[in-house]
Amino acid sequence: MTKADYLALAETRFEALCALARHADFYTFEKEFNQVWTGMGRQVLEQTVGPVPADKRKKTVSTAATARLK
Repeated sequence: MTKADYLALAETRFEALCALARHADFYTFEKEFNQVWTGMGRQVLEQTVGPVPADKRKKTVSTAATARLK
């Protein structure tokens, strides 16, 4: 993942983060903030490592992890 890829991904979530200011109570703000950042973190992780496999128990070699070992 390049810096440009990350910034493009962050730009897609910017409107959702700005919309959080409309919440009157902190609980709702924190709940939705967590959802936005968790979703963004998942996308960053998938673009860096690769997509999540259908069978979560199956271990595969990641190209990102393999590249670091060389």
